[in-house]
Amino acid sequence: MKKILISTGGTGGHVIPAKIICEHLNDSYEIHYSIDKRGIKYLSSNKNKTVIIDTPKLNLSFFLPFKLVKLFYLTLVSIFYLKKEKIIKVVSTGGYMSIPIIIGAKILGLQIYLLEPNLTIGRSNKLFLNFSKKIICYSDKLINFPKKFINKIEIINPLVFKIFYEIKKIEDINKKFCILITGGSQGADIFDDTIKHVIANLAKKNQLKVIQQTSVENMKNLKIFYNTNNIENEIFNFEKNFINLINKSDLCITRAGATSLAEISIMNKPFIAIPLPTAKDSHQMENAKFYEKMGCCWILDQTNLSKEKLLNTLLNILNNNSELKNKEINLKKLNYQNSWNDANQKLKKIINEN
Repeated sequence: MKKILISTGGTGGHVIPAKIICEHLNDSYEIHYSIDKRGIKYLSSNKNKTVIIDTPKLNLSFFLPFKLVKLFYLTLVSIFYLKKEKIIKVVSTGGYMSIPIIIGAKILGLQIYLLEPNLTIGRSNKLFLNFSKKIICYSDKLINFPKKFINKIEIINPLVFKIFYEIKKIEDINKKFCILITGGSQGADIFDDTIKHVIANLAKKNQLKVIQQTSVENMKNLKIFYNTNNIENEIFNFEKNFINLINKSDLCITRAGATSLAEISIMNKPFIAIPLPTAKDSHQMENAKFYEKMGCCWILDQTNLSKEKLLNTLLNILNNNSELKNKEINLKKLNYQNSWNDANQKLKKIINEN
């Protein structure tokens, strides 16, 4: 069987798309991964076919010369691994962690494919456009995309695991209104402090259940807070079966990473997006705006977000059920022709092209 290497690492936003690509291609290719130490916790399979390429971040500092030496060494490691394993194609999900593998693949004359799930092209992907055969995107209107490479864009529907197309929606007319709050695993104040007080205020006159993601250090405190306020809750840091949490929810409050929004969207769950303000090139805000234009979500800007503004938004949603239903209808329209088979055939056609 021919071999493909998927280069990924860093956050779940990079690793999860890599695993989805593997799910699409593993019946046609033997899949190998290159990944850094930060991303390995998100990778639960194929570890016997995984090489650790722990690329340093090349920011300007006293240590830059040492980092460049390490980068050179990792490029040699990458070349050796690609040759030894007889890899024929490389797919990168973006990020600086892919630099040694991409350079190594270019030196060896391998076919290189880039994945850009965001609506703003990432800096690493932009850097390696000239090396790549194709760049797989969810839109052909990426911000900062060089026009001379527009012919390399291949558009596919947002990638999610196959189970997202198959799971049956939970129907329980007697259950409490359930809010899923995700994106707080890194301990952001907006998720760890602001939202919980708004939920407590909201719960005074509404029957609510809260499912909330937070840092490991804050899990106990957050659970005590909700229990003290008699709010039914589930608190988590990382959940492998995240799909089940989305399925339980009526409304999501989330950051705006491309994969998170794709997963929530495909399950037709209306959401409030609070894009990470420090995300490079405001890519999370651009991701959220795509869904807002389709009438599928609300956007709140964290830089000027107050407890009162968030409370008023949630009160309006709870008191105006038609607005929530309209968002759900628009999501269904958006995903009407989005199927696993279509994504599978399109992705394989791109990768198999000579």
